[in-house]
Amino acid sequence: MIRRETIYFQKPGPDNTDVCLELLVQAKELGFKHIVVASTTGESGAKAARVLLTPGADLNYVVVGHSVGFRGPNVDEFLPEHLQEITRLGGKVFKGTILTHSLETSIAEMFKGSAPTLLIANTLRRLGHGIKVCCEIVMEAVDAGLLPEGEEVVAAAGTARGWDAVAVLRAAASKRFLSLTILEIWAKPRG
Repeated sequence: MIRRETIYFQKPGPDNTDVCLELLVQAKELGFKHIVVASTTGESGAKAARVLLTPGADLNYVVVGHSVGFRGPNVDEFLPEHLQEITRLGGKVFKGTILTHSLETSIAEMFKGSAPTLLIANTLRRLGHGIKVCCEIVMEAVDAGLLPEGEEVVAAAGTARGWDAVAVLRAAASKRFLSLTILEIWAKPRG
């Protein structure tokens, strides 16, 4: 039996980032070998890299950002100084398409309908936006070859900026989405 405490934040948002970072430190101390985090500008990702990627750390640390062009043509939201710091410390950075927000979103907007990935995204949001993003970034990192499929991964993500959700997932590639499993939720907003 595993017994863990779950933290429920009063509201979503970046004010919860430091508590989520404490949970990532705890994950490392518990022996988790893979941590993946969402980071739009790289700020939260770099902050965690400074804490988690200590000399000799046996940790696969992956930061997932938005694809270039997500906010507009040729716009890269991930700041170069954060990219350099994360990689210098031994972390990996992936900037790619959000699995539930790509071609089908464009088609749904144009034709005023819905599509399977949008239904999946909205279903995952019932657990909170951050938990949805945790699922997405794990699959994106597996698809990119940065996380091993089938392994337990600790993920942190949030609502807009910063982190307000931490979960343990069994990693799966997006092609095998139905094999992705949320094993534990360590933190999430209540509302």
